[in-house]
Amino acid sequence: MELVGRAVDAAGVAIIVVGTLLATVLAAIRLGRRQAGVYRGYRRRVGRSILLGLEFLVAGDIIRTVAVAPTYASVGVLAVIVGIRTFLSFSLELEITGRWPWQKPVAEAED
Repeated sequence: MELVGRAVDAAGVAIIVVGTLLATVLAAIRLGRRQAGVYRGYRRRVGRSILLGLEFLVAGDIIRTVAVAPTYASVGVLAVIVGIRTFLSFSLELEITGRWPWQKPVAEAED
């Protein structure tokens, strides 16, 4: 289970890195074409990559903590980690979309 947890963590980091690189390449192409809204689109893509990566990192922490040998200390540490990452996810969601995750979306164009 430890190996599975580390693999899920590695996938989370890879998602963040690849998503950020892809967003950077797309932003550079759009800048070269002098398109409008490059910065906003770049921030949105990077934020989405971070959000998805955070989900994988939380899953890896849960797998390693609960499946291996749960103790009160390890579950407490997991609770703090999940709380911090949840706060980061909510903050990023608010920053990207301009609304809280539980609010209904306003009709918006997809990227």
